[in-house]
Amino acid sequence: MTEILSIMSGNVWKIEVNENDIVKEGDVLVILESMKMEIPIESTHAGVVAEIKTAEGEFVQEGDVLVKLKTD
Repeated sequence: MTEILSIMSGNVWKIEVNENDIVKEGDVLVILESMKMEIPIESTHAGVVAEIKTAEGEFVQEGDVLVKLKTD
């Protein structure tokens, strides 16, 4: 299981995937908003979205788990 972490503190502006979606390395999973900037959080591996650990509008800290991926 691979954990995709927040790279900074900010609000979850948009979640681009759903559980059980197949993703490739580099796909945008979540978009954070901080200081009126949109920061895309990309998948670091190919796999299947196992669990979404956040919600749109939630404030997250740097290092928080956003998404868990099942990887080969």
